Amino acid sequence: MLSVIIFFPAISAILGFLIENKSIKFYGASIALIELLLAIFICVNVDFQGYDFVLTHQVSLIPSLNISYFVGIDTISLVLIVLSAFMSFISIAALSDDGNLKHLVISVLFLESTMMGVFSALDMILFYSFWELSLIPLLYIIGAFGSKNRIYAAIKFFIYTFLGSVFMLVAIIFIGYLCYQKSGVFSFNLLDWYKLGIGENAQIWLFLAFFFAFGVKTPLFPFHTWLPYAHGQAPTIGSVLLASVLLKMGTYGFVRFSLPLFPDASLLLSGFVCVIAIIMIIYAALVAYAQSDMKQVIAYSSISHMGVIMLGIFSLNLIGLGGSIFLMISHGIVSGALFLLVGVIYERAHTKEICEFGGLAKVMPKYALIFFIATLASIGLPLTIGFVGEFLSLFGIFKLNKLFALLGGFSIIVGAVYMLVLYKRVFFGECKEKNLSLKDLNFKELAALVPLCLLIIILGIAPNLILKPLEPSVQNIISKMQTRAVNSGTKDKISSLNGGSKL
Repeated sequence: MLSVIIFFPAISAILGFLIENKSIKFYGASIALIELLLAIFICVNVDFQGYDFVLTHQVSLIPSLNISYFVGIDTISLVLIVLSAFMSFISIAALSDDGNLKHLVISVLFLESTMMGVFSALDMILFYSFWELSLIPLLYIIGAFGSKNRIYAAIKFFIYTFLGSVFMLVAIIFIGYLCYQKSGVFSFNLLDWYKLGIGENAQIWLFLAFFFAFGVKTPLFPFHTWLPYAHGQAPTIGSVLLASVLLKMGTYGFVRFSLPLFPDASLLLSGFVCVIAIIMIIYAALVAYAQSDMKQVIAYSSISHMGVIMLGIFSLNLIGLGGSIFLMISHGIVSGALFLLVGVIYERAHTKEICEFGGLAKVMPKYALIFFIATLASIGLPLTIGFVGEFLSLFGIFKLNKLFALLGGFSIIVGAVYMLVLYKRVFFGECKEKNLSLKDLNFKELAALVPLCLLIIILGIAPNLILKPLEPSVQNIISKMQTRAVNSGTKDKISSLNGGSKL
Protein backbone atom coordinates (compact mmCIF):
# COMPACT_ATOMS: atom_id res chain seq x y z
CA MET A 1 0.00 0.00 0.00
CA LEU A 2 2.74 2.46 0.96
CA SER A 3 4.77 1.65 -2.15
CA VAL A 4 1.68 2.38 -4.25
CA ILE A 5 1.44 5.83 -2.65
CA ILE A 6 5.15 6.46 -3.33
CA PHE A 7 5.31 5.37 -6.96
CA PHE A 8 1.76 5.92 -8.26
CA PRO A 9 2.34 9.63 -9.09
CA ALA A 10 5.68 8.91 -10.83
CA ILE A 11 4.25 6.09 -12.96
CA SER A 12 1.26 8.28 -13.78
CA ALA A 13 3.65 11.10 -14.72
CA ILE A 14 5.38 8.85 -17.26
CA LEU A 15 2.00 7.88 -18.72
CA GLY A 16 1.16 11.58 -18.79
CA PHE A 17 3.42 12.02 -21.81
CA LEU A 18 0.76 10.12 -23.77
CA ILE A 19 -2.02 12.52 -22.73
CA GLU A 20 -3.01 15.45 -24.92
CA ASN A 21 -2.26 18.90 -23.54
CA LYS A 22 -5.94 19.87 -23.38
CA SER A 23 -6.63 16.94 -21.02
CA ILE A 24 -3.45 17.02 -18.94
CA LYS A 25 -4.78 19.24 -16.15
CA PHE A 26 -7.79 16.97 -15.58
CA TYR A 27 -5.50 13.94 -15.73
CA GLY A 28 -3.02 15.39 -13.24
CA ALA A 29 -5.73 16.54 -10.84
CA SER A 30 -7.37 13.10 -11.01
CA ILE A 31 -4.08 11.35 -10.20
CA ALA A 32 -3.41 13.75 -7.32
CA LEU A 33 -6.95 13.23 -6.00
CA ILE A 34 -6.54 9.44 -6.08
CA GLU A 35 -3.24 9.85 -4.21
CA LEU A 36 -4.98 11.99 -1.59
CA LEU A 37 -7.76 9.42 -1.18
CA LEU A 38 -5.16 6.66 -0.70
CA ALA A 39 -3.49 8.73 2.04
CA ILE A 40 -6.85 9.36 3.73
CA PHE A 41 -7.61 5.63 3.49
CA ILE A 42 -4.48 4.93 5.54
CA CYS A 43 -5.55 7.55 8.11
CA VAL A 44 -8.91 5.88 8.56
CA ASN A 45 -7.99 2.20 8.37
CA VAL A 46 -4.48 1.72 9.77
CA ASP A 47 -3.91 1.27 13.50
CA PHE A 48 -0.74 3.05 14.65
CA GLN A 49 -1.12 2.26 18.36
CA GLY A 50 1.73 0.22 19.82
CA TYR A 51 3.94 0.39 16.72
CA ASP A 52 6.96 2.50 15.90
CA PHE A 53 6.26 2.19 12.18
CA VAL A 54 3.46 0.55 10.21
CA LEU A 55 3.04 -0.56 6.58
CA THR A 56 6.72 -1.49 6.54
CA HIS A 57 8.05 -3.13 3.40
CA GLN A 58 11.64 -4.19 2.78
CA VAL A 59 13.37 -5.48 -0.36
CA SER A 60 17.15 -5.97 -0.51
CA LEU A 61 18.83 -3.89 -3.23
CA ILE A 62 22.58 -4.24 -2.58
CA PRO A 63 23.05 -7.17 -0.15
CA SER A 64 26.82 -6.70 0.21
CA LEU A 65 26.28 -3.22 1.71
CA ASN A 66 22.95 -4.07 3.33
CA ILE A 67 21.19 -1.34 1.31
CA SER A 68 17.50 -1.99 0.82
CA TYR A 69 14.23 -0.51 -0.28
CA PHE A 70 12.79 -0.13 3.22
CA VAL A 71 9.77 2.06 3.88
CA GLY A 72 7.34 2.56 6.74
CA ILE A 73 5.43 5.37 8.41
CA ASP A 74 4.28 6.66 11.76
CA THR A 75 1.76 9.44 12.32
CA ILE A 76 4.46 12.12 11.90
CA SER A 77 5.14 10.79 8.41
CA LEU A 78 1.45 10.32 7.73
CA VAL A 79 0.37 13.90 8.40
CA LEU A 80 3.10 15.16 6.06
CA ILE A 81 2.13 12.62 3.40
CA VAL A 82 -1.49 13.81 3.60
CA LEU A 83 -0.32 17.44 3.43
CA SER A 84 1.81 16.66 0.36
CA ALA A 85 -1.05 14.87 -1.39
CA PHE A 86 -3.58 17.57 -0.52
CA MET A 87 -1.41 20.50 -1.63
CA SER A 88 -0.38 18.70 -4.83
CA PHE A 89 -4.06 18.23 -5.70
CA ILE A 90 -4.96 21.83 -4.86
CA SER A 91 -1.97 23.15 -6.83
CA ILE A 92 -2.83 21.25 -10.00
CA ALA A 93 -6.55 22.00 -9.69
CA ALA A 94 -5.78 25.73 -9.36
CA LEU A 95 -3.70 25.89 -12.55
CA SER A 96 -4.96 28.24 -15.24
CA ASP A 97 -6.12 26.54 -18.43
CA ASP A 98 -3.87 28.65 -20.65
CA GLY A 99 -0.61 27.51 -22.18
CA ASN A 100 1.19 24.19 -22.41
CA LEU A 101 0.74 22.56 -19.01
CA LYS A 102 1.90 19.04 -19.84
CA HIS A 103 5.49 19.27 -18.62
CA LEU A 104 4.45 21.33 -15.59
CA VAL A 105 1.84 18.80 -14.43
CA ILE A 106 4.21 15.89 -15.09
CA SER A 107 6.91 17.62 -13.02
CA VAL A 108 4.49 18.14 -10.12
CA LEU A 109 3.55 14.44 -10.15
CA PHE A 110 7.23 13.41 -10.14
CA LEU A 111 7.84 15.85 -7.29
CA GLU A 112 4.93 14.37 -5.35
CA SER A 113 6.47 10.89 -5.62
CA THR A 114 9.81 12.08 -4.27
CA MET A 115 8.11 13.84 -1.34
CA MET A 116 6.23 10.65 -0.46
CA GLY A 117 9.52 8.76 -0.59
CA VAL A 118 11.29 11.22 1.71
CA PHE A 119 8.56 10.94 4.36
CA SER A 120 8.44 7.11 4.11
CA ALA A 121 12.06 5.98 3.72
CA LEU A 122 13.58 3.97 6.56
CA ASP A 123 16.80 3.14 4.71
CA MET A 124 19.15 6.11 4.75
CA ILE A 125 20.52 5.60 1.23
CA LEU A 126 16.92 5.39 0.01
CA PHE A 127 16.08 8.54 1.96
CA TYR A 128 19.07 10.35 0.47
CA SER A 129 18.07 9.23 -3.03
CA PHE A 130 14.52 10.57 -2.70
CA TRP A 131 15.89 13.73 -1.04
CA GLU A 132 18.17 14.47 -4.01
CA LEU A 133 15.64 13.41 -6.65
CA SER A 134 13.21 16.01 -5.30
CA LEU A 135 15.58 18.71 -6.58
CA ILE A 136 15.13 17.75 -10.23
CA PRO A 137 11.39 18.42 -10.79
CA LEU A 138 11.43 21.62 -8.72
CA LEU A 139 14.56 22.80 -10.54
CA TYR A 140 12.67 22.28 -13.81
CA ILE A 141 9.50 23.96 -12.53
CA ILE A 142 11.43 27.09 -11.52
CA GLY A 143 13.82 27.10 -14.49
CA ALA A 144 11.28 26.40 -17.22
CA PHE A 145 8.14 28.13 -15.96
CA GLY A 146 9.42 30.96 -13.74
CA SER A 147 9.92 34.68 -14.33
CA LYS A 148 12.70 36.44 -16.24
CA ASN A 149 15.51 35.59 -13.76
CA ARG A 150 14.30 32.02 -13.36
CA ILE A 151 17.54 30.36 -14.51
CA TYR A 152 19.63 32.14 -11.88
CA ALA A 153 17.03 31.34 -9.20
CA ALA A 154 16.92 27.67 -10.22
CA ILE A 155 20.71 27.31 -10.23
CA LYS A 156 21.04 29.07 -6.86
CA PHE A 157 18.37 26.77 -5.38
CA PHE A 158 20.12 23.69 -6.77
CA ILE A 159 23.64 24.65 -5.65
CA TYR A 160 22.59 25.53 -2.10
CA THR A 161 20.51 22.41 -1.52
CA PHE A 162 22.86 20.02 -3.31
CA LEU A 163 25.99 21.21 -1.50
CA GLY A 164 24.21 20.99 1.85
CA SER A 165 23.25 17.40 1.08
CA VAL A 166 26.85 16.37 0.43
CA PHE A 167 27.63 16.73 4.14
CA MET A 168 24.68 14.48 4.96
CA LEU A 169 25.88 11.82 2.51
CA VAL A 170 29.31 11.75 4.16
CA ALA A 171 27.65 11.37 7.58
CA ILE A 172 25.38 8.58 6.30
CA ILE A 173 28.36 6.63 4.95
CA PHE A 174 30.27 7.16 8.21
CA ILE A 175 27.40 5.83 10.35
CA GLY A 176 27.05 2.86 8.00
CA TYR A 177 30.76 2.22 8.62
CA LEU A 178 30.23 2.51 12.40
CA CYS A 179 27.69 -0.30 12.08
CA TYR A 180 30.32 -2.34 10.24
CA GLN A 181 32.87 -1.71 13.00
CA LYS A 182 30.48 -2.82 15.74
CA SER A 183 28.67 -5.72 14.06
CA GLY A 184 30.80 -6.66 11.05
CA VAL A 185 27.98 -5.68 8.67
CA PHE A 186 27.28 -2.38 6.95
CA SER A 187 23.80 -1.10 7.70
CA PHE A 188 21.83 1.90 6.50
CA ASN A 189 18.64 0.71 8.16
CA LEU A 190 17.28 3.49 10.38
CA LEU A 191 15.96 0.96 12.92
CA ASP A 192 19.49 -0.45 13.28
CA TRP A 193 20.84 3.07 13.69
CA TYR A 194 18.38 3.71 16.51
CA LYS A 195 20.12 0.85 18.40
CA LEU A 196 23.65 2.07 17.63
CA GLY A 197 25.65 3.68 20.41
CA ILE A 198 27.46 6.80 19.20
CA GLY A 199 29.90 8.73 21.39
CA GLU A 200 29.16 12.34 22.31
CA ASN A 201 32.01 13.84 20.25
CA ALA A 202 31.05 11.81 17.18
CA GLN A 203 27.43 12.85 17.69
CA ILE A 204 28.39 16.53 17.50
CA TRP A 205 30.17 16.18 14.15
CA LEU A 206 27.44 13.99 12.70
CA PHE A 207 24.75 16.35 13.98
CA LEU A 208 26.48 19.27 12.24
CA ALA A 209 26.72 17.32 8.97
CA PHE A 210 22.97 16.64 9.01
CA PHE A 211 22.40 20.20 10.22
CA PHE A 212 23.86 21.65 7.01
CA ALA A 213 21.59 19.53 4.81
CA PHE A 214 18.41 20.12 6.80
CA GLY A 215 19.31 23.73 7.61
CA VAL A 216 19.66 24.69 3.95
CA LYS A 217 16.34 23.06 3.06
CA THR A 218 14.42 24.57 6.02
CA PRO A 219 16.05 27.19 5.41
CA LEU A 220 17.90 28.45 8.47
CA PHE A 221 19.80 31.73 8.70
CA PRO A 222 22.28 32.30 7.03
CA PHE A 223 21.45 29.60 4.44
CA HIS A 224 18.11 31.22 3.62
CA THR A 225 19.07 33.53 0.76
CA TRP A 226 18.02 31.11 -2.00
CA LEU A 227 14.41 30.97 -0.78
CA PRO A 228 13.10 34.53 -1.41
CA TYR A 229 14.73 34.47 -4.83
CA ALA A 230 13.25 31.06 -5.67
CA HIS A 231 9.79 32.21 -4.55
CA GLY A 232 10.12 35.45 -6.49
CA GLN A 233 10.95 33.69 -9.75
CA ALA A 234 8.93 30.46 -9.40
CA PRO A 235 5.46 30.11 -10.92
CA THR A 236 2.60 30.06 -8.42
CA ILE A 237 2.43 26.27 -8.29
CA GLY A 238 6.19 26.12 -7.58
CA SER A 239 5.89 28.60 -4.70
CA VAL A 240 2.90 26.74 -3.25
CA LEU A 241 4.67 23.37 -3.19
CA LEU A 242 7.99 24.85 -2.08
CA ALA A 243 6.44 26.60 0.92
CA SER A 244 3.79 24.00 1.73
CA VAL A 245 5.83 20.82 1.60
CA LEU A 246 9.46 21.05 0.51
CA LEU A 247 10.55 23.26 3.40
CA LYS A 248 9.04 20.66 5.73
CA MET A 249 11.50 18.08 4.43
CA GLY A 250 14.20 19.92 6.36
CA THR A 251 12.29 20.17 9.63
CA TYR A 252 11.11 16.56 9.22
CA GLY A 253 14.77 15.55 8.95
CA PHE A 254 15.57 17.22 12.27
CA VAL A 255 12.67 15.39 13.94
CA ARG A 256 13.20 11.97 12.38
CA PHE A 257 17.00 11.80 12.39
CA SER A 258 18.84 14.54 14.28
CA LEU A 259 16.98 14.30 17.61
CA PRO A 260 16.80 10.51 18.10
CA LEU A 261 20.17 9.67 16.49
CA PHE A 262 22.19 12.42 18.21
CA PRO A 263 20.37 13.20 21.49
CA ASP A 264 23.44 14.41 23.39
CA ALA A 265 24.50 16.69 20.55
CA SER A 266 20.91 17.92 20.16
CA LEU A 267 20.80 19.02 23.80
CA LEU A 268 24.34 20.41 23.76
CA LEU A 269 23.70 22.45 20.59
CA SER A 270 20.05 23.30 21.27
CA GLY A 271 21.01 26.78 22.47
CA PHE A 272 23.04 27.38 19.29
CA VAL A 273 20.14 26.26 17.08
CA CYS A 274 17.61 28.30 19.06
CA VAL A 275 19.74 31.45 18.73
CA ILE A 276 19.85 30.92 14.95
CA ALA A 277 16.08 30.33 14.96
CA ILE A 278 15.45 33.56 16.90
CA ILE A 279 17.71 35.52 14.54
CA MET A 280 15.79 34.21 11.53
CA ILE A 281 12.42 34.91 13.20
CA ILE A 282 13.23 38.55 13.95
CA TYR A 283 15.37 39.24 10.88
CA ALA A 284 12.89 37.73 8.42
CA ALA A 285 9.96 39.50 10.08
CA LEU A 286 11.68 42.88 9.81
CA VAL A 287 12.72 42.26 6.20
CA ALA A 288 9.17 41.14 5.36
CA TYR A 289 7.87 44.46 6.69
CA ALA A 290 10.22 46.33 4.34
CA GLN A 291 9.20 44.46 1.16
CA SER A 292 7.26 46.11 -1.66
CA ASP A 293 6.36 42.83 -3.42
CA MET A 294 3.46 40.75 -2.05
CA LYS A 295 5.18 37.47 -2.83
CA GLN A 296 8.38 38.53 -1.07
CA VAL A 297 6.43 39.46 2.07
CA ILE A 298 5.00 35.94 2.21
CA ALA A 299 8.39 34.38 1.37
CA TYR A 300 10.09 36.12 4.31
CA SER A 301 7.12 35.36 6.56
CA SER A 302 7.75 31.69 5.74
CA ILE A 303 11.33 32.00 6.96
CA SER A 304 10.09 33.61 10.18
CA HIS A 305 7.53 30.85 10.77
CA MET A 306 10.11 28.15 10.11
CA GLY A 307 12.16 29.73 12.90
CA VAL A 308 9.28 29.15 15.33
CA ILE A 309 9.08 25.54 14.15
CA MET A 310 12.79 25.12 14.91
CA LEU A 311 12.26 26.49 18.42
CA GLY A 312 9.55 23.89 18.97
CA ILE A 313 11.73 21.06 17.68
CA PHE A 314 14.71 22.00 19.85
CA SER A 315 12.62 22.54 22.94
CA LEU A 316 13.26 18.78 23.26
CA ASN A 317 9.91 18.15 24.93
CA LEU A 318 6.61 16.61 23.91
CA ILE A 319 4.62 19.86 23.86
CA GLY A 320 7.11 21.86 21.80
CA LEU A 321 7.88 19.02 19.40
CA GLY A 322 4.19 18.22 18.88
CA GLY A 323 3.48 21.92 18.40
CA SER A 324 6.25 22.24 15.82
CA ILE A 325 4.81 19.38 13.75
CA PHE A 326 1.34 20.92 13.98
CA LEU A 327 2.89 24.23 12.87
CA MET A 328 4.43 22.46 9.87
CA ILE A 329 0.91 21.48 8.80
CA SER A 330 -0.44 24.91 9.65
CA HIS A 331 2.26 26.73 7.72
CA GLY A 332 1.82 24.41 4.75
CA ILE A 333 -1.88 25.18 4.50
CA VAL A 334 -1.67 28.92 5.23
CA SER A 335 1.37 29.70 3.07
CA GLY A 336 -0.10 27.62 0.27
CA ALA A 337 -3.30 29.66 0.45
CA LEU A 338 -1.40 32.97 0.50
CA PHE A 339 0.77 32.08 -2.50
CA LEU A 340 -2.32 30.94 -4.42
CA LEU A 341 -3.98 34.25 -3.59
CA VAL A 342 -0.99 36.24 -4.82
CA GLY A 343 -1.03 34.13 -7.99
CA VAL A 344 -4.70 35.04 -8.52
CA ILE A 345 -4.05 38.78 -8.43
CA TYR A 346 -0.89 38.44 -10.54
CA GLU A 347 -2.87 36.69 -13.29
CA ARG A 348 -5.28 39.63 -13.38
CA ALA A 349 -3.04 42.65 -12.80
CA HIS A 350 0.34 41.24 -13.98
CA THR A 351 2.08 42.79 -10.98
CA LYS A 352 2.77 41.85 -7.37
CA GLU A 353 3.85 45.31 -6.25
CA ILE A 354 1.85 46.40 -3.19
CA CYS A 355 1.81 50.04 -4.30
CA GLU A 356 -0.10 49.08 -7.45
CA PHE A 357 -3.14 48.09 -5.40
CA GLY A 358 -5.51 49.56 -2.85
CA GLY A 359 -9.23 49.35 -2.28
CA LEU A 360 -9.51 45.84 -3.73
CA ALA A 361 -12.10 44.91 -1.09
CA LYS A 362 -14.60 47.00 -3.06
CA VAL A 363 -14.08 45.25 -6.40
CA MET A 364 -13.06 41.76 -5.19
CA PRO A 365 -14.98 41.11 -1.94
CA LYS A 366 -14.69 37.30 -2.06
CA TYR A 367 -10.96 37.57 -2.70
CA ALA A 368 -10.62 40.05 0.18
CA LEU A 369 -12.49 37.74 2.58
CA ILE A 370 -10.38 34.67 1.83
CA PHE A 371 -7.17 36.72 1.99
CA PHE A 372 -8.33 38.04 5.37
CA ILE A 373 -8.88 34.52 6.74
CA ALA A 374 -5.42 33.44 5.54
CA THR A 375 -3.89 36.61 7.02
CA LEU A 376 -5.47 35.96 10.43
CA ALA A 377 -4.12 32.41 10.38
CA SER A 378 -0.67 33.65 9.38
CA ILE A 379 -0.50 36.02 12.37
CA GLY A 380 -1.65 33.24 14.71
CA LEU A 381 -5.09 34.50 15.73
CA PRO A 382 -6.80 32.17 18.25
CA LEU A 383 -9.36 29.80 16.70
CA THR A 384 -7.31 29.63 13.50
CA ILE A 385 -4.86 26.88 12.63
CA GLY A 386 -1.92 29.28 12.98
CA PHE A 387 -2.43 29.86 16.70
CA VAL A 388 -2.17 26.30 18.02
CA GLY A 389 1.24 25.38 16.59
CA GLU A 390 2.83 28.71 17.52
CA PHE A 391 1.47 28.58 21.07
CA LEU A 392 2.61 25.00 21.70
CA SER A 393 6.03 25.61 20.13
CA LEU A 394 6.63 28.70 22.26
CA PHE A 395 5.23 26.99 25.37
CA GLY A 396 7.61 24.10 24.74
CA ILE A 397 10.66 26.34 24.39
CA PHE A 398 9.53 28.22 27.52
CA LYS A 399 10.19 25.01 29.47
CA LEU A 400 13.75 24.93 28.12
CA ASN A 401 14.62 28.63 28.18
CA LYS A 402 12.29 31.50 29.08
CA LEU A 403 14.34 34.12 27.21
CA PHE A 404 14.13 32.13 23.98
CA ALA A 405 10.35 31.98 24.40
CA LEU A 406 10.14 35.72 24.99
CA LEU A 407 12.22 36.55 21.93
CA GLY A 408 10.38 33.97 19.83
CA GLY A 409 7.09 35.56 20.83
CA PHE A 410 8.32 38.76 19.21
CA SER A 411 7.58 37.09 15.87
CA ILE A 412 3.86 37.08 16.61
CA ILE A 413 3.85 40.84 17.22
CA VAL A 414 5.94 41.75 14.17
CA GLY A 415 4.11 39.15 12.07
CA ALA A 416 0.81 40.80 12.91
CA VAL A 417 2.25 44.17 11.90
CA TYR A 418 3.62 43.28 8.46
CA MET A 419 0.67 41.06 7.46
CA LEU A 420 -1.98 43.55 8.59
CA VAL A 421 -0.13 46.43 6.93
CA LEU A 422 0.02 44.37 3.73
CA TYR A 423 -3.71 43.69 3.96
CA LYS A 424 -4.52 47.34 4.65
CA ARG A 425 -2.48 48.63 1.72
CA VAL A 426 -3.90 46.13 -0.76
CA PHE A 427 -7.56 46.03 0.23
CA PHE A 428 -8.42 49.39 1.82
CA GLY A 429 -8.16 52.99 0.67
CA GLU A 430 -8.89 54.31 -2.79
CA CYS A 431 -9.04 51.80 -5.63
CA LYS A 432 -6.92 52.73 -8.63
CA GLU A 433 -8.94 53.26 -11.80
CA LYS A 434 -7.06 50.52 -13.66
CA ASN A 435 -8.09 48.00 -10.97
CA LEU A 436 -11.83 48.76 -11.07
CA SER A 437 -12.29 46.19 -13.83
CA LEU A 438 -10.56 43.35 -11.95
CA LYS A 439 -12.79 40.29 -11.66
CA ASP A 440 -13.47 38.56 -8.36
CA LEU A 441 -12.68 34.91 -7.72
CA ASN A 442 -14.22 32.49 -10.20
CA PHE A 443 -15.60 29.04 -9.39
CA LYS A 444 -12.31 27.23 -10.10
CA GLU A 445 -10.37 29.55 -7.80
CA LEU A 446 -12.99 29.29 -5.06
CA ALA A 447 -12.92 25.49 -5.36
CA ALA A 448 -9.17 25.56 -4.65
CA LEU A 449 -9.20 28.18 -1.88
CA VAL A 450 -12.36 27.38 0.11
CA PRO A 451 -11.08 23.94 1.29
CA LEU A 452 -7.93 25.65 2.60
CA CYS A 453 -10.05 28.21 4.47
CA LEU A 454 -12.20 25.45 5.96
CA LEU A 455 -9.09 23.63 7.22
CA ILE A 456 -7.77 26.89 8.69
CA ILE A 457 -10.94 27.23 10.76
CA ILE A 458 -11.72 23.56 11.53
CA LEU A 459 -8.20 22.66 12.69
CA GLY A 460 -8.01 25.93 14.61
CA ILE A 461 -11.14 24.99 16.55
CA ALA A 462 -10.39 21.25 16.81
CA PRO A 463 -6.57 20.83 16.77
CA ASN A 464 -6.84 17.45 18.50
CA LEU A 465 -7.83 15.98 15.14
CA ILE A 466 -4.08 16.14 14.44
CA LEU A 467 -2.49 16.45 17.89
CA LYS A 468 -3.92 13.29 19.45
CA PRO A 469 -2.85 10.94 16.62
CA LEU A 470 0.58 12.61 16.69
CA GLU A 471 1.17 12.11 20.41
CA PRO A 472 2.37 8.44 20.40
CA SER A 473 4.84 9.04 17.55
CA VAL A 474 6.18 12.22 19.15
CA GLN A 475 6.52 10.37 22.45
CA ASN A 476 8.50 7.67 20.62
CA ILE A 477 10.98 10.31 19.44
CA ILE A 478 11.37 11.61 23.00
CA SER A 479 11.78 8.04 24.34
CA LYS A 480 14.48 7.26 21.77
CA MET A 481 16.35 10.38 22.82
CA GLN A 482 16.28 9.28 26.46
CA THR A 483 17.31 5.69 25.82
CA ARG A 484 20.03 6.51 23.28
CA ALA A 485 21.70 9.35 25.20
CA VAL A 486 25.18 8.32 26.37
CA ASN A 487 25.46 11.17 28.88
CA SER A 488 23.43 10.71 32.07
CA GLY A 489 22.98 14.48 32.25
CA THR A 490 21.22 14.38 28.88
CA LYS A 491 18.88 11.64 30.09
CA ASP A 492 18.03 13.61 33.22
CA LYS A 493 17.46 16.86 31.33
CA ILE A 494 15.15 15.29 28.74
CA SER A 495 13.29 13.51 31.53
CA SER A 496 12.81 16.76 33.47
CA LEU A 497 11.61 18.61 30.35
CA ASN A 498 8.98 15.95 29.69
CA GLY A 499 7.69 15.15 33.17
CA GLY A 500 3.91 14.72 32.95
CA SER A 501 3.68 16.31 29.49
CA LYS A 502 0.75 15.56 27.20
CA LEU A 503 -0.38 17.07 23.93
